Amino acid sequence: MISYATPNLAAHPPRSPRMRLGGFVHLPRLLDKTRASIVKQLGDYSFPCALDQRVLSFMGIEAEEFISAVRSGKSDSEMLEWILGRLTPARRPHEIVAWSDWLENVAPGDAQRHENFANEIRRLAPARNDIVTTFDRLELDDYVSFGGRG
Repeated sequence: MISYATPNLAAHPPRSPRMRLGGFVHLPRLLDKTRASIVKQLGDYSFPCALDQRVLSFMGIEAEEFISAVRSGKSDSEMLEWILGRLTPARRPHEIVAWSDWLENVAPGDAQRHENFANEIRRLAPARNDIVTTFDRLELDDYVSFGGRG
């Protein structure tokens, strides 16, 4: 049985990076990874990875502060309230949505990242030509890593 309070990311993937909480893309996944890290059930996932850091940076919240808040047992809704009270700088809802839309559509970046991205597609699903964003690749990796076939 999956427990979202103490997720075991060796047994199942975190929520999709596209899932939003309070308009913040990746936040539910970040919460899953944080909770899994706290209970030492992170599996092969990395926390805090570059994407996690990017989200925390947009919020103006340090990773250790975020981890402490999650460790206190706050629910997703309580974490959202906590985050909204600490946003630095303050963000309006439309700014959060615009930033989330941008992040959801980010491609790999520089030449080295494109090469790494291409290597991952070759490994996961070489016949696929529709994996173009970082989120596409993350979702494909989650799917394949837990028994799906690319």
